[in-house]
Amino acid sequence: MDFISDEQVARYRRFRPEVSVAELEQFFRLDAKALEALAGKRRPATKLGWAVQWGTVRMLGTFLAEDPLDVPGVVLAFVAEQLDIDPACATEYLTRPKTAYEHAWEIRDLLELSEFSKREQEVRDYLSARVWSTIEGPRALFDRAVVHMLREGILLPTGITTLTRLISEVRRTEHARLYRTLAERAGPELRARLADLLRVPADRRVSELERLRTAPTRASGRVMVAELHRVAEIGGLGAGAVRVEPVPAVKLSALARYGLVSKAPTLRDLEGDRQAATLLATVRHLETSSVDDALDVLDLLITSNLLARAERAGKAEQLRTFPKLRKAARTVASAVEVLMSAPEATEDRLVSLVEVWKAIEEVVPREKLVSAVETVAAFVPVTDDDAAAQWRAELVKRYRTVQGFIELLLEVIRFRAVEAGTAVLAMVRMAAAMAKGRRRYGPGDVAEHEALITGSWRPLVYRNPDVPEGQIDKAAFVLCAVMHLHGALRRRDVFAEGSERWSDPRARLLDGDAWQQARPRILTSLELEVEPAGHLAELAGALEGA
Repeated sequence: MDFISDEQVARYRRFRPEVSVAELEQFFRLDAKALEALAGKRRPATKLGWAVQWGTVRMLGTFLAEDPLDVPGVVLAFVAEQLDIDPACATEYLTRPKTAYEHAWEIRDLLELSEFSKREQEVRDYLSARVWSTIEGPRALFDRAVVHMLREGILLPTGITTLTRLISEVRRTEHARLYRTLAERAGPELRARLADLLRVPADRRVSELERLRTAPTRASGRVMVAELHRVAEIGGLGAGAVRVEPVPAVKLSALARYGLVSKAPTLRDLEGDRQAATLLATVRHLETSSVDDALDVLDLLITSNLLARAERAGKAEQLRTFPKLRKAARTVASAVEVLMSAPEATEDRLVSLVEVWKAIEEVVPREKLVSAVETVAAFVPVTDDDAAAQWRAELVKRYRTVQGFIELLLEVIRFRAVEAGTAVLAMVRMAAAMAKGRRRYGPGDVAEHEALITGSWRPLVYRNPDVPEGQIDKAAFVLCAVMHLHGALRRRDVFAEGSERWSDPRARLLDGDAWQQARPRILTSLELEVEPAGHLAELAGALEGA
């Protein structure tokens, strides 16, 4: 009984000091069957005692053998009011003790109640399903078991220790089965590799497990490469290849949480099967979390490092060129002011272009005006897409950062895409192949990805003056692909297999054999039938009744 609370002990097979109106209505409101049974009772005290016992067993799951009327006053008053009886007559019910026992047997048959000893296996199966399918603790299981027995018409055992021992036994059995199942699935070779993770190398101060479960704290190109190597190292252990379908994901998560927070000496002291199961779940979780960490670093690297720095550099360039632009704009404005003040042509007088130009050149020389127009055209975007040209050009200058990890990114992380992200993924694969070699590429080589090279990316990719004629700017193409990948990952048009935060949510649904194996115990733990029609009808009836 160590695991249950004093409150649970106090309310087991007993009334609480206060009974709510909802409980009175649910358990002590006499239905048609109860009223029919009461019709054969003659004395008011007999009717009152029978009705109180009827509601008591429905609420507490037991009969009060020593004193059937040891109930709160509101219960007596509520039942007496329904029967139009004075509750003061209740004491007469106890003059013949055998009457209460006879009524208990009668009510047991009427409600089709069963002794716990006859249906103990049913309760055991229910608890086993709950332990296997959930991470509920023993206190929650105790309450679940009581509610289950009340719902299924099973009388609670007289001693509370009967139920607590059953819960403890079921938990030990199911946990042992869980550990044994995972340990057997892991196999001796993987178990040995996992146990080696608890070893502390001579040149280090922490175990290999501690090193692998340490997440990154900043974002940079080097950190990205290190994270991808970490993903590859964890995946190389082979824990992800173990088939664990019989074990619910919630149980694996609970084992993994324990493995992630426990020190290596604590894990070394665990019993063999439990140690293997805990390490297997922990490493499988690390496979997922390491992919998440790597993609988080990629997201932070692009948004905070590459994009933010490129935008800052672009703004700095704009500020640097602002005096030139202001001077050129002033020059153009002076010429336009002369043009606007020129007299309009009439029938009597024509205004020639020569005269206008002569007037303008008196204010601004033609060569100076041409230079000013060229300056304005260079610094002022023609379209909205061109507004990003400055920072995209700055972004291309950071090509080396991306070049260092883009090939490794695709080798280590398995990307998949929905229809909207297929073209993006193909472009990124092309970019990774381009980044690792020294080959020159022309427009024809990237023609299939032309639809994604839009806006200010087009001149950067196709018309870089520093690239020989007939070639594309490889760096610009690679950065364009990475930016598309970043956007597609955020929209989940592209997702990573084995990830949690960057995955396809539909992939988490059980299907096929995995669902068929898990289905029976899940349905048992949820107290649901295979076919939903009966459950839906029950809910509809309850709603209609309410």
